[in-house]
Formats: sequence, structure tokens, C-alpha cells
Amino acid sequence: MNHKFAIAIHGGAGTILRSNMTEAMQMAYEKGLEAALHAGIAVLKNGGRSIDAVEEAIKVLEDCELFNAGRGSVFNHIGKHEMDAAIMEGAQKRAGAVAGVGHVKNPISLARAVMEKSEHVMLAARGAEDFGRAHGEVFCEDAYFFTEQRYEQWQEALKNNNITLDHSDKKFGTVGAVALDVYGNLAAGTSTGGMTNKQYGRIGDSPIIGAGTYADNNTCAISCTGHGELFMRAVVGHDIACLMEYKGCTLHEACDILVHDKLIKIGGEGGLIGIDKHGHIAMPFNSEGMYRGCADSSGMLMISIYKD
Repeated sequence: MNHKFAIAIHGGAGTILRSNMTEAMQMAYEKGLEAALHAGIAVLKNGGRSIDAVEEAIKVLEDCELFNAGRGSVFNHIGKHEMDAAIMEGAQKRAGAVAGVGHVKNPISLARAVMEKSEHVMLAARGAEDFGRAHGEVFCEDAYFFTEQRYEQWQEALKNNNITLDHSDKKFGTVGAVALDVYGNLAAGTSTGGMTNKQYGRIGDSPIIGAGTYADNNTCAISCTGHGELFMRAVVGHDIACLMEYKGCTLHEACDILVHDKLIKIGGEGGLIGIDKHGHIAMPFNSEGMYRGCADSSGMLMISIYKD
């Protein structure tokens, strides 16, 4: 046991500008991030496992309507909520994911159920929902997921006939967490409602193991947020682990190569959170801002939104 633990969380990246944010709004986002961080730290402090810390932190973000996951999920083109999530642990590289699910209160918990209670890694749509019902996951009516802000964004997008990345000012709404526990185990999880006005059936990078979510005890745990199509094409999570394993890059070096070089070359905007086996944390992004926070066993705790 190394007695060292650490956690990082994100609530999405994109064009997040001080000028667009009221003080009350900023405080609400910071409060949401802080609540998630404390939920994760509480698990790790008590000798809990990184996978539990990741799930607990993400559940708090899913339950907060400010973030595009769970309760605050955006509307797709036909006015429905289709959510994606994945969770992965670094010891055995076990993973579970769900894609295109509706009415599930906490998609991250359903993803974990897929990992632990099925022979599969990913289940989609009705199959995933039926599996969730069979395993006691909580389901909610449409009204639970409805938020005025998301509805207005959808109406706006319909009017302009475009797909928006969460709200009109291009914010990639995804939530995620990565953690290292005192046993040296890494874990990562990501959950999202996707893009406003997306084609129904569209799946992003969040539930795709190796793209938006990845964990390997030998290297790192990664959770991404950004323009999912580009993160899939760059296989971001796995590529960072490979740069560390085969090239000897540090976590920061590997993350910077992906976020500030490889992604930019193909027009990929967004960011990620990463943690390595030593508890080092990286939270790079190439957009205007990223809702993010981190904490560790030394008592460090930080919450941030903008670039500076």
C-alpha cells in the first residue's frame, strides 16, 4: 500500500468565457465540481477503491443539471435524451460501457454493471436499458431529464438546422473522473449526453474504450471531453498510454502531444484529465476553458474553469 491517493474530475470543455458567465452561474458550476470532488475524495480517504471514487464523483455530476450528463443531458434531433458512459479499471483493464441509453438516472452505474455483471464491454440502446432494469438500475421519466436551458438550446439548433456541442457557444459537455487509490490502482470514467440536436443513434468518444476513456495501472487513467468524432479518430486515451509505455513520455508530455499537437492537426477541440501511477495529474485543454478540479492525499484541492 502506498498511502498516496489522487483524483481529478472534469465537467466539459469548450468556449467558456468569463464574459459569458454571471457570478452566480460560476459559483453554481464550482459548487457542482466541488461536490463531485468531495464525493470521490471521501471514498479514497477511507481506503476505498479508485473505481468506486470515479463512479461516486461522476454520479454527483450526472445528478447536477448544469452538466451535460445524466439529468442535464441535451436533446437529440428528435427531442430525446441519448446518453453514453464508460468506466475502466487499470489493474485487469476491465471495462464497461453503455451507448445511446435513455431514462437511466446514472449511466455510469449502468456502465459499471455491464463491466461487473455481464460478459460484455459495451451494450447499446434498448439492450443496455433492459440489462439495467434486470440489474436494478434506477430509471426516470422524461421530466427528470428536462431542463429549460437544454430545451432552448435544442430549439435554437433546430431553427438554425445545426448540431451544437452543448450550448451555442460551443461547450463540449461531458463529465469524467480519474483516480489513483492507496493500493496503486488507477480507474477512469466518462459520461455524457452528447451533442445538442445530434442525429439519433450518434455515439461519441466517451463510451469508447481507448478513445474517450482508458485506464492501465502501468501508465495512466484518462477521461476526455471535446469534439468526440476527432477524439475517436485520434484514439486519444490509448495513445497517451502508448506514448508513456513505449516512448517513455511523462504523463504531462504525452497529454500535451495529444491535446496541443495531434488533435489540433486534425481540428480536434477539447481537453482531458489524466492521472499516472505516481499520482501526477494533468488537465490540458486547447479550448477557451474546461470545468475541472483535482485533489490528493497531501491536502491539495483545486477547482478551475478558465485558462488562467
